[in-house]
Amino acid sequence: METKPWGDIEHRINEMPFEETFDMIVAIANGGIIPAALLQQKLKIPVELLKISFRDTTHKPLYDTPQLVAPLHFDVVGKKILLVEDRVKTGATLEYARQLLKSAALVKTFAVNGKADYPLFDENCFSFPWILK
Repeated sequence: METKPWGDIEHRINEMPFEETFDMIVAIANGGIIPAALLQQKLKIPVELLKISFRDTTHKPLYDTPQLVAPLHFDVVGKKILLVEDRVKTGATLEYARQLLKSAALVKTFAVNGKADYPLFDENCFSFPWILK
């Protein structure tokens, strides 16, 4: 599996046009934290964490469905949110997160790899440069 260079990811984030103006970034922790930090540098908006667990570090499911592992500690009512994940395989985690954020005015998704409103890549074999081996 080939690791994408940081420069490829940085370039795609910097060049990505966003159709909406967002109030906040919500990163699905843990995978969405680094991509959210990169997006925060571009968009200059706050980042919040949504702590959901579904898969282990080898991407095997831990549970039958995604699970909220810490309560939301931020207000989403009426906010326009960019929901950030590193990898989207089935979309189950993003769908669960959307349900948790249903009182937001708008939720758009971003993924480094996989299906999202704003994807950087959509490849079968993908390795992140921030994963230590």
